[in-house]
Amino acid sequence: MLRRPLLSFLHSVPAGQMDSAHRSESFRGSPLIELESLLNRLDAKKIFGRRAALHVDLGCGDGSFLCALAQRIPEKNFLGIERLLGRFRSAAVKVANIRNVRVLRMESSYVVRYLLPPRSVETFYLLFPDPWPKRRHWRRRFVTPDLLRAISQALVQGGTLLVATDHVSYLEKIKEIAQTNLDLAIVDPASVDLPQSKFARVFQQKGVAIHWLELRNVSPVR
Repeated sequence: MLRRPLLSFLHSVPAGQMDSAHRSESFRGSPLIELESLLNRLDAKKIFGRRAALHVDLGCGDGSFLCALAQRIPEKNFLGIERLLGRFRSAAVKVANIRNVRVLRMESSYVVRYLLPPRSVETFYLLFPDPWPKRRHWRRRFVTPDLLRAISQALVQGGTLLVATDHVSYLEKIKEIAQTNLDLAIVDPASVDLPQSKFARVFQQKGVAIHWLELRNVSPVR
């Protein structure tokens, strides 16, 4: 049952890049991550070839936001996770020449729960998750109590999850879920200085308001 996501990832890697995908010499030829196991935690130092604060884009889409942010903050490492093949391929092309970015094709929730080591992530970005507005579809929403629990465990102390959405009721639901997690504090950021994602540009052109939420890990160091 665990082999299907790995096979799906392997089939998505462009020809000629597989051999260099997970070498200790720091991904000189490819930004793609090849998983050796679906059970072992990711080794960021091996993946990036250096130690640096890790930022993770959950559902990186075509990679435009991920690349712009990584170029703005070259001293940090950036991991983009995307499930959809077309978007993943677009992101892989964009990040090919940016040394501090890697991309992985997989379900973001699986990566958060099972592949990211505890206390390894400085910042998560969740930009415009599908709100599934109809009540009968709410069970499909990405943000759940279990996911926020896994995110809080992956965050360093003081680390944050930044959420952007155009859907006010979904934002309020995320706040409601977060209030049940004692390791997360809700912060309403006064202003957010980040590159625009593809969806953000579309919403801005349409005059749609974008709402931000910051959840901060306030759990004590154990």
